[in-house]
Amino acid sequence: MSQLEHHSSESLAALARRHGLRPAIARPRFPVYVRQLWERRHFILTYATSRNVSKYSGSALGQLWQVLTPLLNAAIYYVMFGLILGGSKNIDNYPAFLLTGMFVFTYTQRTVTAGAKSISGNLSLIRALHFPRASLPLAYTIQELQQLTISMGVLLGIVVLTKEWPNWFWLTIPIVLLLQTMFNIGAGLVLARLGASIRDLNQLLPFIMRTWLYASGVFFAIHDKVVNSAKLPEWVATAMYLNPAASYIEWMRDILIGSHTPPPMVWVSCVFWAVFSVAFGFWYFWRAEDRYGRG
Repeated sequence: MSQLEHHSSESLAALARRHGLRPAIARPRFPVYVRQLWERRHFILTYATSRNVSKYSGSALGQLWQVLTPLLNAAIYYVMFGLILGGSKNIDNYPAFLLTGMFVFTYTQRTVTAGAKSISGNLSLIRALHFPRASLPLAYTIQELQQLTISMGVLLGIVVLTKEWPNWFWLTIPIVLLLQTMFNIGAGLVLARLGASIRDLNQLLPFIMRTWLYASGVFFAIHDKVVNSAKLPEWVATAMYLNPAASYIEWMRDILIGSHTPPPMVWVSCVFWAVFSVAFGFWYFWRAEDRYGRG
């Protein structure tokens, strides 16, 4: 670049600053970014709802699939792990135990998987319009939360059929779901940024999710399987309980199944993962705000 061109470039930059102009894709300060997200809350909700309506519009059963999918998965796992492999031994009310694990884990699994694709799958929208990019993973989380409300109604009905009667502890279900949603938001934001830059992430996610499923005690009692059956050290079971997916599953089981008593550490784990995940997730995603949609 010649000296004249360099001087001209500097003059244009100074002129832009003097008149309050800034790059179109510049990353705003974090408080401004949060305010922009709040101002677009109606867009986020509408986008999530429209995706929910259109997702199953091409199938005969429509929205029923969001309930049938975890139910069918639970039926397969019940036959394989509960009956054939004897996983239901020493577990009271195994159907409610298994279904609670499946529904709670599926909520996180779907949210994280959708979050990983929220940026890479919407490049045309990102390049055409200016809006906080976090709107997309947030909308995907709300979409899964809307589906969960229907699934939870089915789960509660099935739990009652297994003779687990409603009690005052059921009023704490929204607290668990709120904490899990906070965790899902943070995890979805982290995966959204990673998915935008690591092209092979979506190919690896199914294997990661399957491993996470097996490590979260969805279809077996963690302490009984790890310590009593596998004869592993107690700290291995403790580490598995502190896994966020397992923590939310265990707390929900504690509410719905009278005979189920998880270690108290899971409640602390649920709060920690919710606060840490949503705080770190927003910060981590915001740091790359000016890079989404490039390349």
